[in-house]
Amino acid sequence: MKKPWSGRFKQSTDALMEQFSASISFDRKLYAYDIEGSIAHCQMLAKCKIISYAESKKIISGLNQILKEFESGKFRYDERLEDIHMNIESRLTKLVGPVGGKLHTARSRNDQVCLDIRLYLRKEAGKIVQGITQLAKTLLKLAKKHMNTVVPGYTHMQQAQPILLAHHLLAHIEMLIRDRERMEDAWKRINIMPLGSAALSGTGFPIDRKYTAKLLKFSEISHNSI
Repeated sequence: MKKPWSGRFKQSTDALMEQFSASISFDRKLYAYDIEGSIAHCQMLAKCKIISYAESKKIISGLNQILKEFESGKFRYDERLEDIHMNIESRLTKLVGPVGGKLHTARSRNDQVCLDIRLYLRKEAGKIVQGITQLAKTLLKLAKKHMNTVVPGYTHMQQAQPILLAHHLLAHIEMLIRDRERMEDAWKRINIMPLGSAALSGTGFPIDRKYTAKLLKFSEISHNSI
């Protein structure tokens, strides 16, 4: 099977090298984010009249069908296609025909991978923030029940002053709050949309990156394609 980057080589790559370089074994978990990003990108292409609305509707219908295949466990992976992006693109072309290839207009796997990872991390960071908050609330409830419970405090691995158990639990809450703030700060840095950077230096197509960012709920777009 011809690779998208195979033009630099005269012979086919060794099977062992293909197995080593493939990422489909782990990046398949990005399927929902890849499809979400592709739908938004397709909507933007239609808005900017780079593709027709009829083509956009057909492509999006195919992507939604692929999403159902993933969720029902019926999607068939092809290890030779290396990653989740190529697997989805190949399946899309089989479903809707050559028009499926137009989805790749004005983007590359480079900015597509970056987008998928950011969508994934944004959701996971949100889950972590929720988890930390819930744990802190649980400790607070426990602390309220032990306002008068006295326990030994420790310093340098030795018993020191007596302290209230509530005091000790509240100390952990302060630590958790700092962890949550760090994660919230990371979330802000994650929430920047890279799509439109294309392979390296952007694209010559008249795209609307801010529109795509709005569809995907990004607060900002990246300002340098490299």
